[in-house]
Amino acid sequence: MRALVFSTLCAMGLALAGAAKAADMVDLKVGDPAPDFTLQASDGHTYMLSSFKGKQAVVLAWFPKAFTQGCTIECKSLAEHGDLIKKYDVTYFMASVDPIEGEKGNKAFAEAHSADFPLLGDPTKGTAKGYGVLNEERGFANRWTFYIGKDGRIAYVDKDVNAHLATSAEYMATKLGELKVATKMAR
Repeated sequence: MRALVFSTLCAMGLALAGAAKAADMVDLKVGDPAPDFTLQASDGHTYMLSSFKGKQAVVLAWFPKAFTQGCTIECKSLAEHGDLIKKYDVTYFMASVDPIEGEKGNKAFAEAHSADFPLLGDPTKGTAKGYGVLNEERGFANRWTFYIGKDGRIAYVDKDVNAHLATSAEYMATKLGELKVATKMAR
């Protein structure tokens, strides 16, 4: 009987722990306010999302880890074909939970791939948690891209970035067009 009571209590405890963890998960949807952030970047600046509100759309492309294969492919696409994105009135970032400094940091990663756009570092993982991208088991961000309108709200969430890594810039530019983000000449 004691064994049955003990196993029932253990099962209930695990169920409650799982429910609590699920309750902590953030699942941002189209129309939700984008969580504000203040993060350091590979270009030496610190960026605050709220500073773009009412001025410009923002694309925040989360990636798992600097200098890994998929992240390198994505970064190279954005660096080599960023001119397609720059036609739009948008600021775009790649972001990870990697530090900015260090030989494996985002600054070195950006320099290695001639990225002419900022890579944000979130080593505390607070912003990643706020966007619901942190993979707690692996300790890094999921590869998801958030399109944020000038109004500061989520316009689109791409959770299938792996399907178009090599053409990330082209996909991003197409999506900005679909979302009717103004072009720079139309401002």
